[in-house]
Amino acid sequence: MARRPATQKKSSKPESKGKVMAFATKGKAQQKEPNPPFPRQHQPRPGIEANVQPRPKYKAPLYRGADKLLDKVALITGGDSGIGRAVAVLYAREGADVAVVFLPAEKRDAQETASAVQAEGRRCLLIPGDVKDPEFCREAVEQTVEELGRLDILVNNAAFQQHQESIDDISEEQWENTFRTNIFGYFHMAKAALPHLKPGSAIVNTGSITGLQGNKELLDYASTKGAIHAFTKSLAQNLVEKKIRVNCVAPGPVWTPLNIADKPAEKAAEHGKATPMERPAQPEEVAPAFVFFASEADSSYITGEVLTLLGGETTAA
Repeated sequence: MARRPATQKKSSKPESKGKVMAFATKGKAQQKEPNPPFPRQHQPRPGIEANVQPRPKYKAPLYRGADKLLDKVALITGGDSGIGRAVAVLYAREGADVAVVFLPAEKRDAQETASAVQAEGRRCLLIPGDVKDPEFCREAVEQTVEELGRLDILVNNAAFQQHQESIDDISEEQWENTFRTNIFGYFHMAKAALPHLKPGSAIVNTGSITGLQGNKELLDYASTKGAIHAFTKSLAQNLVEKKIRVNCVAPGPVWTPLNIADKPAEKAAEHGKATPMERPAQPEEVAPAFVFFASEADSSYITGEVLTLLGGETTAA
């Protein structure tokens, strides 16, 4: 059973700290993001964002909230760090309460995410567990509804990635672990969430450019991302009559602990260098796409789409 930590209370402040930061940057033309080479570094899986240098950027100081998700509730898997953390912060800035699913080993990062959501004036529920377990997925959804009162948005984002030079190096255990995390988990969460979703609700999946182009050293990971893209389009067709939208964000390289824990230190230092912008995306640059797909104001007529964010690359498929 998932442990039930105390739910954080909603702030009584009329305006969040994040919004104040955003208004303070009015008129600023461009935010500066770090470029490789980065310090050489490697971590054991799953990787802790607190130990990544430079720290991935998730506060999005140029992003101004507009109450697009006011009083909605979002459940984000892998929301402790990386893209998931940045999405949690922007959803809170748009007025949503957030439940974050994370592996117990990532508790340190999850607590920082909770603090960031609370700084935006919203509640954050932390739910430790593994999306490979369908029973846990059901419990996570039920706990979210019980503690936060409803469920409007599901973000499937948790992922496992491990480079291997040859198919001969991919064990059956790795193959199954990757699929059970990256696509089985999406299925289990969506199935568990569906009874609570209503017309206007949204499911947003995290895909990848590897699911469109393939990657010779990420055979299993790329295969699951391709499956996620097809799952998105198929589920969108399945749920369109229920007026529940399903879309997918498919980034190129992003500066997250996932890559620090997967790549050798010398390759991690050059992560994203091959893109036309010559750097990886920061999580804060990817998160607005998740707001777009969650918001009825922005994407009420959009479902079944896979949106690529590739740092200047224009040949996604």
